[in-house]
Amino acid sequence: MTTDLIVPPMAPGKLPLIGHAVPLIKDRLAFIQRLRTHGPIVRVTVGPKALTVVNSPELMHKMLTSQADEFTKGLLFEKLKLFGKDALPVAEGKPHLRRRRLMQPAFHRQQIAGYVNTMRESVEPYVAGWDGGTPVDVKTEMQLMAQGVVMSALFSAAPPRETAHMILDSVDTVFKSALQRALLPISSLERLPTRRNRKAEAASTALRTAVAEIITEHRAHPHTYDDIVSLLLTAQDETGATLPDDEILSEIVALLAAGSETTAVVLAWLFHELGRNPDMERRLHEEVDSVLAEGPLTAERLPRLVYTRMLVSESLRLYSPAWLVTRQAVSDVRLGDFTLPAGSDVIWSAYALHRDPDIYPDPLRFDPDRWLPERPQPPKGGFIPFGSGKRMCIGDTFAWTETIIITALIASRWRLRPTPGTVRPVGAISTHPSSLRMVPELRHHTIGRNAR
Repeated sequence: MTTDLIVPPMAPGKLPLIGHAVPLIKDRLAFIQRLRTHGPIVRVTVGPKALTVVNSPELMHKMLTSQADEFTKGLLFEKLKLFGKDALPVAEGKPHLRRRRLMQPAFHRQQIAGYVNTMRESVEPYVAGWDGGTPVDVKTEMQLMAQGVVMSALFSAAPPRETAHMILDSVDTVFKSALQRALLPISSLERLPTRRNRKAEAASTALRTAVAEIITEHRAHPHTYDDIVSLLLTAQDETGATLPDDEILSEIVALLAAGSETTAVVLAWLFHELGRNPDMERRLHEEVDSVLAEGPLTAERLPRLVYTRMLVSESLRLYSPAWLVTRQAVSDVRLGDFTLPAGSDVIWSAYALHRDPDIYPDPLRFDPDRWLPERPQPPKGGFIPFGSGKRMCIGDTFAWTETIIITALIASRWRLRPTPGTVRPVGAISTHPSSLRMVPELRHHTIGRNAR
């Protein structure tokens, strides 16, 4: 044990027995943001569970980069093993490094450029299928589009809408269960045969069963496909061994879950803001119309969607999906002026970081122009929507690409008009809208048709 142990201070507002549970339950996002005002590192408690919250961008950066080996992924990722215990998002140490190296070729920029046509062709039927004037649940529609992109580009599979909804519901159930279990004061409760636990296990089973059919199809017709499933089926580790089907299944399920949720919530928030800002919507339409007037959206034309990318960047900043990410100290860790004892459960929040007024002027204003090159940019580690360091999301470039494509294709054909009601951010497994229904209104021009 380190002799000069300096424990981070306890955040104010702790109550006997329940600790900080009340503000955490009442408004998780507001609570996690307020903690930034109490110092670079603070502690909170939820019942008997103690959590250390890292607020400083400099210390956060160290934890994720130079000191990454001193931490495991922690509580939330441990609970996400419902998706599969060996999948890349939850793997640790050498298994994580081996798996990342094995999967990296599928996510090289050149490979993703080859996915663009598939992404476009996957999204177009969803965009064309809306009924103008009829309100849609924007988050669900974006989830279906993003899920369709992931399955088409990475797995060469395009399930019917009913199956797609089943997969979405299963992913949502498992994600919700993982978050609840991560914040649960008594971990033994998750092993009880409660209705909630049974539902989570059933959702995990249903999800894995649906994905197992994809593997079976690829094994039956090995020369038909050229995708990430094919890569995983043929890949060998340093000993020459291939991955067993169960591990391949875990990887596919994890990619499907991560690839649909994050993109969908960012898109939902982006179109929510466009509905409130006609000038931004007009600028987006002008840019998209100009690019698509020359032909379909291709990898070569994507870089011209400059304002579209700025809108995505600002949506990722203001509504960062990662409102809560966990780590756990492997041994006593010195972080800044403090020492975190071995086993300390650690939390960091990109959502709170990206709303810090010391980093972003007028941080609560949706302002895509803050990403113009002539404007001051955030410091290193100040904008990390996909994490940082060796555990940074392997699919970040894929996510950027699909988000820009979906934004452009929707904007080429539709305006999304807001409906009455308050829309507020909710801290679930990601930062999603409380409720977001919008009315698609068909734009009166032919650019959308030329894009297909």
